[in-house]
Amino acid sequence: MTQTLRKCPDAFAETEIDDEVVLMDLSSGDFFSIKDSGLEIWNLLDQGLDRASLLAQLEQAYGVPRAELAGDVDAFLDQVMAAGFVTAG
Repeated sequence: MTQTLRKCPDAFAETEIDDEVVLMDLSSGDFFSIKDSGLEIWNLLDQGLDRASLLAQLEQAYGVPRAELAGDVDAFLDQVMAAGFVTAG
């Protein structure tokens, strides 16, 4: 995925509570909780990064090789994209 990843703020309402972000899907009313490494990824999405740049930032921050991060990052991105909270383009 070489396209820029961007949040779709018209799709959700967001609030920060302690060490997590709670999103409400504006079309369904469903709630989602993002914390721990997911929260780090979520915050990095504000920078308008592509997947490779996102992995590079996480690799630098945590000292974990990209190959080890990729599966978890892709799973998170798949979930937020399927929910309509993030788009690539």
